[in-house]
Amino acid sequence: MYPKAIFAFIKATILEFTVMIQKTLFIICISILAFFNCGLSQNEIGNTSVTITGELKKWHKITLTFEGPETDELHTFNPFLNYRLDVTFRNATKTYLVPGYYAADGNAAETSAANGNKWKVHFSPDQTGEWQYEVSFRTGSNVAVSVGPLAGQSAGYMDALRGQFTIGKTDKQGSDFRGKGRLQFVEQPYLQFAETNEFFLKAGVDAPENLLAYSNFDGSFKTDGHKDHFVKNWEAHVRDWNDTDPSWQNGKGKGLIGAINYLADKGMNAFSFLTLNIAGDDQNVFPYVSYDNYQRLDVSKLDQWEIVFEHADKLGLFLHFKTSEVENQGLLDNGALGLERKLYYRELIARFGHHLALNWNIGEENGQWMKEHPTPWQTTTQRLECAQYFYNHDPYHHHIVIHNGQPFYDLLGPASKYTGLSIQTNREDFGNVHNAVLKWRNTAKLAKKKWANAVDEPGDHRFSLVPDKINPEHNNARQNALWGALMAGAWGIEWYFGYEHDHSDLTCEDWRSRDKMWDQSNYALKFFTANHIPFWAMEPMDDSTENDDYVLGKENDIYIIYQKMGSKQPTILKNLSGHYRIQWFNPRTGKFVDKEQINTVTDKLTIDVPAIEADRDWVVLIRKN
Repeated sequence: MYPKAIFAFIKATILEFTVMIQKTLFIICISILAFFNCGLSQNEIGNTSVTITGELKKWHKITLTFEGPETDELHTFNPFLNYRLDVTFRNATKTYLVPGYYAADGNAAETSAANGNKWKVHFSPDQTGEWQYEVSFRTGSNVAVSVGPLAGQSAGYMDALRGQFTIGKTDKQGSDFRGKGRLQFVEQPYLQFAETNEFFLKAGVDAPENLLAYSNFDGSFKTDGHKDHFVKNWEAHVRDWNDTDPSWQNGKGKGLIGAINYLADKGMNAFSFLTLNIAGDDQNVFPYVSYDNYQRLDVSKLDQWEIVFEHADKLGLFLHFKTSEVENQGLLDNGALGLERKLYYRELIARFGHHLALNWNIGEENGQWMKEHPTPWQTTTQRLECAQYFYNHDPYHHHIVIHNGQPFYDLLGPASKYTGLSIQTNREDFGNVHNAVLKWRNTAKLAKKKWANAVDEPGDHRFSLVPDKINPEHNNARQNALWGALMAGAWGIEWYFGYEHDHSDLTCEDWRSRDKMWDQSNYALKFFTANHIPFWAMEPMDDSTENDDYVLGKENDIYIIYQKMGSKQPTILKNLSGHYRIQWFNPRTGKFVDKEQINTVTDKLTIDVPAIEADRDWVVLIRKN
């Protein structure tokens, strides 16, 4: 282990132990306060009230809204830094410490309010029955970024307030995540839903990265002179908005909500977006009131983001939060975990951490790998500290990833709290996707890391997934990227759009530009899910045949062989015994062909060349009968 890595490990271990003690003390202090206040009325504890909204059901978003001090986004006594709202939720077996936030008038998405006396916390309970809550509301200079349970002093109002509510069973079904439960990293290559125990495969969009640069959102970004020409209307997807869908301020939001609908209708289940691109390629997406102020949040804009994310939850779309990009990785605190970065991360967790299916991506194209760069590179220590922060402060322990950029070798040690990788490749034909996934899967195993890895930017920066009008068949994308990733053990793929074509990574406002590839991606997802294939228990086994095939299998039980385009020889699987059922699946149409056979095997199984379109790609599904 290199000296830097040893230092990072020791520092991270001390930090984790310190935070663990602080969080334990926090909960103990809250419990003591609650005990001594047990005979006091609400007015004696603090002059405030609480309103609980949301369906009181398992996995649903429950919101507690408090009346606190009257303030505003630009108040001289910064409400985002100088107040800290935390709520401890507990039942008989579990305890969650959940951060809250300043919410202006409590309805800022509709009113665009920048001032008010409302403070909120969101909670997504994972068990039915009674839950109790206890409130900590502290004030003091920069208390929001302190983890000490008694940092600052009591802010009065709802401080030490307590109560309870009862949670019933979820009634949601289908793709709605509230029927599936929280998507969790479970020390395996695939994420798993807590309610249904299903393992998740994703396919969706990685572009545009500036998805949230939307003209219908509040904020100064639209006219601040920083690349305002990239601001989007999403007009092409207004027709996909439905009368029962959400909007805000008399019909705003229909374009982006419609775009989310379109993705779901096409069978996609994921999309990604930057939440901070100041100094980056687009420069229109940030949570702040202005481009140059990193300590004041735009409450109404963030509330409007939440409307979009909440709609995505109901449609079954995974949220990929990309918290920085290569150009601005050092924007906050020169890359370190200082006041501004802690505030940024805390606000993300407080406002959006309740969502059931998401990952925190510390940085797109992160680390030192380019010659020219506008802000400092993040160091290994800083990369580790960022993941550690989310691990310590996200009460639900969502999946934590990082994107290359810099190779991931420095994150393989025991100090690393990353639970997976966001992999980018660089070939126009996607020819290195499969091997990239295998490389990092095997490298992690050797380092005794159990990571869930996805391919979130396949291809090169110029072309990657081109529009249908340029290449309607998408043969390389389907074979080398989509199936190449899944057959190597990736838990999913997100498609990037290159700069050489319209509707690029910065300019896309119409996802129909790649409509045919969404179909092919959906065929792949359905192949695994509709046929009840236990992909989570299977391993890449390319060496099990002499052909240049992709093979995913579970020995002497089930095998998937992806036969690539071009001339073929019969495929031979050795060391098998028993009866095997063989089916042929067309990845271009999403259908099985009529040809089906059952073979009795005593040593090896020989699979003939496809009877039709023998030079095209085929998927062979082999199950022990």
